[in-house]
Amino acid sequence: MKIIKYESDAQIKALFAGRGESSDVVSAVREIIENVRQNGDKALFEYSLKFDKIKPASLEFSREEINAAYDSVDKYFIETLEMAKERIEAFHRRQARSGFIFESGAGAILGQTVRPLERAGVYVPGGTASYCSTVLMDIVPAKIAGVGEIVMATPPNPRPEILAAAKIAGADRVFAAGGAQAVAALAYGTETIPAVDKIVGPGNIYVATAKQLVQGVAGIDTIAGPSEILVIGDSLANPVYVAADLLSQAEHDRLASAVFVTPDSALAESVRTEVLRQLELLPRKEIAGASVRDYGFIIIAEDLAQAVHISNIVAPEHLELCVENPFDLFSLVKNAGSVFLGRYAPEALGDYFAGPNHTLPTSGTARFASPLSVDDFVKKSSFTYYTKEALGAVKDRIAGFAAREGLDGHAKSVTIRFEGEEI
Repeated sequence: MKIIKYESDAQIKALFAGRGESSDVVSAVREIIENVRQNGDKALFEYSLKFDKIKPASLEFSREEINAAYDSVDKYFIETLEMAKERIEAFHRRQARSGFIFESGAGAILGQTVRPLERAGVYVPGGTASYCSTVLMDIVPAKIAGVGEIVMATPPNPRPEILAAAKIAGADRVFAAGGAQAVAALAYGTETIPAVDKIVGPGNIYVATAKQLVQGVAGIDTIAGPSEILVIGDSLANPVYVAADLLSQAEHDRLASAVFVTPDSALAESVRTEVLRQLELLPRKEIAGASVRDYGFIIIAEDLAQAVHISNIVAPEHLELCVENPFDLFSLVKNAGSVFLGRYAPEALGDYFAGPNHTLPTSGTARFASPLSVDDFVKKSSFTYYTKEALGAVKDRIAGFAAREGLDGHAKSVTIRFEGEEI
């Protein structure tokens, strides 16, 4: 890992500029989306054979197949999935909100309704890892929101843990489709897969690009980039722990980013040495090694306050505060997807078990975006009721407002109701 000294905000921003961008991907994904739009299931079967090297007998997993997968998973892990689900539910139930109604004066009633989406689509990636945790994280909030139907898409021939998690989380239907083609199917629908109102879930650059291109046809949660972690450590931080936490994200993807920020130069060297040692022990060391080499940085700050400032510039997906008094430092944090406080809250705790969602804003979007939540599965409508007397009391002000904007039709729509009358 490269060790650098903080000099400017521009220096920090430049470290990650252009990560994961590819114009070639956009044209390829456009072609896939159009093929699925035109040819439906036929295109999905073709892409399964081309990309996944398998042609599934059906695009939908039967209830019998899901139950058989559930029964094949060892009971200890089933119990773990159930415990994780309970914790995710406990956290996300506190996000649920209801509408409101109030009187805004005599004869005026205003309010807001909160209604669940009718159908949501959850994408669960396959590829180089199996993300049954994503199944829980993305379906549980949708269930709490009250979504009418939750459908899930995952590449063909998934590990049984994926289907077991779908059963535990409460997916209504599960489909064998992966990649950009699955996103297209969820957005536009095919003979087998129904079109959904919103698509959520992580994926590679093809999945992320597909979500970006179908946005507007269906809603999306976020356009996820490669995974990232930033760890801030004081002089007492254990380099063994820090290195392990950095590699926990580096092993996701060659484009993943692992950053350590500290005011302690000696600790920086120790962490770099420990990263190299632990890297050799990782089964996914080739992936993690590429990530560490290209997007792994150790940044020397003047003090912990400056370390948090650097983190706020990066706006990381995951932020760990491995310091003596994490809550004191936490008050300075402005931009982060999810924050882990203290020496015994590794990021993996949040990935699987603690309860807060692990579908998080990446690529600096934590400056304005939030983790997946119950809010992602509801829609809000405002409503207005005025009596004739209440409208009459403000009609001239509304007409005057409309006139200032040059919109006489707006003004007329109010005043016409009182022509020939005196109020």
